[in-house]
Amino acid sequence: MNSKLSFSEIVIPIIKHLFHEGIIDKKSADKIIRNSKLIKMSSVHPYINISDYNLKSLKTGKPISIEFITHFVAKINNLGYLKIDPTKVNVSSVTSAVSQAYATKHKILPVDISDTTVTFAVANPYDDSWVEELQRILRLKVIRVHSNPLDIQRLLFEFYGVNKSIKHAHKQHKNRTIDSILNLEQLVKLGSKNDLSADDQHIINIVDWLLHYAFEQRASDIHLEPKRENSIMRFRIDGRLHNVYVLPTMVMAAVVSRIKILSRMDVAEKRKPQDGRIKTLTSESKEVELRVSTMPTTFGEKCVMRIFDPDAVVEKYQDLGMSDSEIDQWLQMISRPNGIVLVTGPTGSGKTTTLYSTLKNLATEDVNVSSVEDPIEMVFPALNQMQVNSKIGVNFSSGIRTLMRQDPDIIMVGEIRDLETAQMAVQASLTGHLVLSTLHTNDAPSAINRLLDLGVPDYLLRSTLTGVTAQRLVKLLCEHCKEETTVSDEVWTSLTHPWNIAKPETIYEKNGCLECRNTGYHGRIGVFEIMPIHADLRGMIKNSIPSEAVAEQAYKSGMKPLRVSLSALIKSGKTSVEEAIKLAPPEYS
Repeated sequence: MNSKLSFSEIVIPIIKHLFHEGIIDKKSADKIIRNSKLIKMSSVHPYINISDYNLKSLKTGKPISIEFITHFVAKINNLGYLKIDPTKVNVSSVTSAVSQAYATKHKILPVDISDTTVTFAVANPYDDSWVEELQRILRLKVIRVHSNPLDIQRLLFEFYGVNKSIKHAHKQHKNRTIDSILNLEQLVKLGSKNDLSADDQHIINIVDWLLHYAFEQRASDIHLEPKRENSIMRFRIDGRLHNVYVLPTMVMAAVVSRIKILSRMDVAEKRKPQDGRIKTLTSESKEVELRVSTMPTTFGEKCVMRIFDPDAVVEKYQDLGMSDSEIDQWLQMISRPNGIVLVTGPTGSGKTTTLYSTLKNLATEDVNVSSVEDPIEMVFPALNQMQVNSKIGVNFSSGIRTLMRQDPDIIMVGEIRDLETAQMAVQASLTGHLVLSTLHTNDAPSAINRLLDLGVPDYLLRSTLTGVTAQRLVKLLCEHCKEETTVSDEVWTSLTHPWNIAKPETIYEKNGCLECRNTGYHGRIGVFEIMPIHADLRGMIKNSIPSEAVAEQAYKSGMKPLRVSLSALIKSGKTSVEEAIKLAPPEYS
């Protein structure tokens, strides 16, 4: 902090303002002020000291956290407040404004630069002694905004450290072949800050930072896209892609080569698509798996990494988004000793997470649970998992045939794509096994005709199909910025037709703030359409029956359609009409 102000001289005015605005009571204020006078000098930031009292705002009930204090201090000092979103910062550009040593000395972080201004996030709002000098040197107007001091400390290291690694890597490798710069280390050790500036590990540093940063930002996918001059790193967060960093194309090629080594691909083969996987640790020592896919493009190899967080596989079905009644229906379907249970939906709708969560609950000591997958997306010790490998003739159907000779109780098939796989799933069910699999259909009733269209005899399907669940992943409105609004009769009817659901007087719509990266959404949850195959539905499984008739009977039997579940999320304020309409399956005419 500024040496001109003591610890207590910073803390006391903040506490007095909090008290006068009715955010804390007098007893708490007196205690913090009294204790602050005892601290002459501290390496701990004053905001951390205040937040350690674990107080809550008397006005809102929200914790008085470091972020809360930062926002409050910015307001009382007439400074702008910024919650730094690194995905919105052009790191290579802003780090050219001042050196790392200068930024560290003054506890400032450049976050934006233009032809006339440069914006700095400051940890100490009371120190502006550096501003006049810097304006004279840069010949730019300096704008100060106040940000969380812990974010500034962390991002100072990341911005300058990674940018330094990229510059050194580009300088060293722009005239060399990629193979000569690779290190054959098989495990990415994330969160090791001591190694970030090591001059002989620039590519390793970049990859370590990339993965660590993706985990930190809750990314589900990492995209590395080569272009003619500069290549792009992008993260998919809550279903939406965000640009993260621009790299020289040669550096990107080296980064992709390192990732190929870590995922045990053929580094020399750049003409054909390849698949691999990485299992690594986050900085919190939590295991994370990544499924890696490369593809040759005009300007080099494009690489996409799908991140599988084991924490996404839940033990409680409520955490998937199922209601109590849906959980009861799901448990009845998966508790039978034999039969076929299907999960349907488009790519990215959460089918795999639902199946893995189910298998995690079913895989007890007294059962043998086996799977055949393409690819194995998460590895679980309790499961016997087989990888499809077309090069040696191992496909879904031959995999099921093999598993049936392994005395299984439960078989999971990654996807039913063709008649042969469907026939083997039926055969496994008829011989006393519970089979779980996925299918690509818009809703649950359509799954029956999909299997019939593949060529499964209707009499066999009647004997084996236990139930079908369709699902979607719905974006949740950001609790920090969602706004009240109303919905017209026409729009509400377009979502809920033909069901008679009362229109709510007030709903919420997206807005956008720093917490949600101005998307209006933060997080996702599953929404389900569960169709158990009871006797009335079983009798309708015939080649000539249309999906509309199956759906109508399922509704009569109590199936709650996806449109009804989506409208319930709107009425509870969890999602928007816009999001629900986008995800709703076509209605039957």
